[in-house]
Amino acid sequence: MSLPLSERMRPKTFTEVEGQKHILGREGLLTRIVESGKPLSILLWGPPGCGKTTIARIYAKGFQIPFISFSAVSSNLSDLKKIIKQTQDHPLFTRQVLLFVDEIHRFNKAQQDAFLPFLEDGTIILVGATTENPSFALNNALLSRLRVLSLQFLDKSDLENMIQRFQKEVRPISLTEEAKETLIFLSQGDGRHLWNMLENIEHLQNPDETLSKEKLEQLLQKRSANFDRNGDNHYNLISALHKAVRGSDPQASLYYLARMLAGGEDIAFLSRRLIRMASEDIGLADPQALQITLHAASAYERLGSPEGDLALAEATIYLALAPKSNASYVAFKKAQEIAGQTSNLPPPAHILNAPTKLMKNLGYGKEYLYDHDQEDGFSGQDYFPKEIEERVYYEPVERGFERDLKKRLEYFSRLKEKKKS
Repeated sequence: MSLPLSERMRPKTFTEVEGQKHILGREGLLTRIVESGKPLSILLWGPPGCGKTTIARIYAKGFQIPFISFSAVSSNLSDLKKIIKQTQDHPLFTRQVLLFVDEIHRFNKAQQDAFLPFLEDGTIILVGATTENPSFALNNALLSRLRVLSLQFLDKSDLENMIQRFQKEVRPISLTEEAKETLIFLSQGDGRHLWNMLENIEHLQNPDETLSKEKLEQLLQKRSANFDRNGDNHYNLISALHKAVRGSDPQASLYYLARMLAGGEDIAFLSRRLIRMASEDIGLADPQALQITLHAASAYERLGSPEGDLALAEATIYLALAPKSNASYVAFKKAQEIAGQTSNLPPPAHILNAPTKLMKNLGYGKEYLYDHDQEDGFSGQDYFPKEIEERVYYEPVERGFERDLKKRLEYFSRLKEKKKS
């Protein structure tokens, strides 16, 4: 059975690997580790198709030790124990093995802990591969024993080099410049996906035919959006969207919204985050922002996609261009902190209702001033527990509607001082 093109073209040395020069170049960490002759356990963290498996194989070859590939999807602890037993039963032949664990983040904490004693005694050199942020995907005990290496998507020049290599080593293909640009665009930085597309061309294209952009698009399919609803990219994109809105950039905000919608983001999650932005970053500087996001979420529920997408887009633009204030957010955080420290203190007696005679005798409601009966409709009484000094939590900014709220706050402060004097 013929091997897939991606396997046939798999690099044999670090110099043949496209991209990742920051770890594979002459002064790169992996190059220096191999030259030292002392293998270290590492974690390769990067997106699909960036070369994690290839790099692991070349790394093992550099030390002339057995390479065992192990998938966290299809393997379990019993498989690991068999490997360890074989290594320990034949110490003269295999003092160490390099164990490559693909998608290591899929192991739970107990399974990850199973590697620890064998890493400690040197039985295995572990090379893990993950697309997930290791800070969240791996437990600290295992992570502390690994050198984490961050890998990147392949850039345009890397992908062009792969196309040239295919034309040189497999078969020549004739591409218009526009078709080549399209091929690189459809790859989206994923080397494996590029090999798969070139394999399609290898089997489907007439060698004498020049491929145009239109013909190429008929032969190929675009790589699915790089998005995982529960993964690291999910949180990166929502963070980018939130910060673009906070930074009043509607262009970038729309871009990240479009990426999340294309990737199949949970609309309920996305709507909640837009509502959160309206409350946290805009607040009372524009009270309409919260209503608009709520209406957009409701509109999407009624319309679905793609019709409802526009409602979310309109809300996103509005949030990005709205005046910004986190004064409500900051005020509530301050109030929460003090409330947590003084939760045992009762409100002052004069603002407590007194439905019984006993409560009246205890002073409940005594000397309470009904604001509507006072001059200016304002009594100026104290409402904090008597043990707490009156504090300022909410400090409106000079932006948007909060300018008016600031004037109101100053007005009531002056009135209160007047009534106390």
